[in-house]
Amino acid sequence: MNAPEPALPKSPRQRRKGRDAEATRDEVLVAAMEEFAEKGLHGARIEEIAARMAVSKHMIYYYFGSKDGLYGAALARAYEDFRHAERDVDYRALDPVTALKELAGNTFDSHVANPHVIRILMSENLDHGRHAKDLDHGDQRRLVIETTRDIIERGRAAGLFRDDIDPVQFHLNVSALSFFSIANRYTFGRVFDFDMADPAVLAVRRAEVIEVMLSRCLRRDG
Repeated sequence: MNAPEPALPKSPRQRRKGRDAEATRDEVLVAAMEEFAEKGLHGARIEEIAARMAVSKHMIYYYFGSKDGLYGAALARAYEDFRHAERDVDYRALDPVTALKELAGNTFDSHVANPHVIRILMSENLDHGRHAKDLDHGDQRRLVIETTRDIIERGRAAGLFRDDIDPVQFHLNVSALSFFSIANRYTFGRVFDFDMADPAVLAVRRAEVIEVMLSRCLRRDG
């Protein structure tokens, strides 16, 4: 019996084609996120996403299978885009108080930098999280909880932080404060007559979020 011939290495053209296909898929996904952010799952149209990219609907279906498949991929990317706050900083190199302030501030920054993600998540909540339940959130959950828990436990061991700080509640609170600043920027700004997108206003709000979260965690002995 003859041994199978070893697979030939891919030619430069084949490698380039693979990279081009990956880049095209990513570009379609970015366009889809913009469409879903503007119109939600039910208002978005594959035809309009294809028109944005000057590609055929068949190409989109080839990459993602269906509109639901495309939306699921956009939602997964939306969650991934939020994880820079935990992923891009070596919090172990910082003292606990500085690390906590950095984490709160970076979470706020992630919300400001990704308003399209906020709108997609709002749309998904209106749909009762129907697509979010099909995603694997394990890695994301571990990253958030382990990063936050490590900072809190180091602060507790140093006698700086309270004993009743829960990592999930910390993340929920800082996310809620950050989320409101983006999700309600137009209505809140209209009612109280200021521009919540103004960099100076955002800087004040960022500092406030950090102060609130730090005050929640610091011990108040004596």
